[in-house]
Amino acid sequence: MENKEILTPVEFADICPIADKDFHNEMSILVEEPALRSIMAMIAPQFTFSQIKKMLLSLNTKHEFQSTVMKMVIEGMLEKTTDGLTFSGLEHLDKETAYSFITNHRDIVLDATQLGYILVTNGRESCEVAIGNNLLIYDWIKKLVRLNRSFIVKRNLGKIQTLTAAIQLSSYIHFAVTQKNASIWIAQREGRCKDSNDRTQESLLKMLTYGNREKSIVESLKELNIAPIALCYEYDPNDYLKAKEFLMKSKNPNWKKSPQDDLISMQTGLMGYKGKVHYAFTPCINEELDKIPADLDKMLTVTRICNIIDHAIHENYKIFKTNYIAHDILFDNKDFADKYTEEEKEAFTKYLGAQIDKVTDVKLTDFDRYFMYSKMLQMYSNPLTNQLEAMK
Repeated sequence: MENKEILTPVEFADICPIADKDFHNEMSILVEEPALRSIMAMIAPQFTFSQIKKMLLSLNTKHEFQSTVMKMVIEGMLEKTTDGLTFSGLEHLDKETAYSFITNHRDIVLDATQLGYILVTNGRESCEVAIGNNLLIYDWIKKLVRLNRSFIVKRNLGKIQTLTAAIQLSSYIHFAVTQKNASIWIAQREGRCKDSNDRTQESLLKMLTYGNREKSIVESLKELNIAPIALCYEYDPNDYLKAKEFLMKSKNPNWKKSPQDDLISMQTGLMGYKGKVHYAFTPCINEELDKIPADLDKMLTVTRICNIIDHAIHENYKIFKTNYIAHDILFDNKDFADKYTEEEKEAFTKYLGAQIDKVTDVKLTDFDRYFMYSKMLQMYSNPLTNQLEAMK
């Protein structure tokens, strides 16, 4: 059921989702953007742009946008690029409670988009989504994501501006959860985890406390109802691009991706093959937070909370054959040989080689290919490695 929208304070105007009262006017501007036509032709080729434009202009709220247009787009992509989206553990979460969903981060766009789809198609309200402004390289992209319930994380600022932005962001998140009763999604770290060795950044939890600094760290975070989710992709379409990034940084520590690289990653993630995809919801961590001693040092408190979130994610990964195969190859053993066939192992190694072959803008030596191959094995094996540790 859609919540009645609460007026957002003016101090959040530049980062919050676009208000429903402004939705139609902002959408009427967006549909005139030429780039939107080419994007929609790629993700919804069954419709003419005239049909899409008419559909978009018939909408008046973000909820209508997500439950009609975005639902249709996501279902089309899931059919073309996955072998099914599944989930578990949603019964742990109360329908009427707003949560802060903290997840591991695999795909720039799809991690949060698919989460929203699961929530909406299971009779729950979607969540607001944190997105870095480094990805919003065009004004129309910023407008689109804010129409799709995203709020902006300001990055690449000076020291003083960074603190100011963090306080604003944290305050908005507290407002969204406690006043709007809107769930939010935020990744456990800035940027995707390239090697899938998922760990929550302590700086993220510190930022989340800035919005209610009158309370202790534990009480401030309890207010946000943190509920970790483990995201699991059988195949990562961006695996070779992530491995290439490791390679480039090994050759030049100062190497950085360009905005065009981010666009390529977004497009590859959206349209590339992912196999099976699974979202494992876990209970809110408030009961675990209550076990933390009140007199514990602040830094140790933050570290302990990070560990609580990480343990929930690691323990609840859905492990696929790709993870078992990569783990056995990387560690040169057959500990999980009963989980796959030799044919499946051979097919996976061929898949990794074919992914490396997609790197055509850099001349790769045999060592470069081996380096990338090893990095990709780490990506696929680390979820299993972490789960084995979490279950000890």
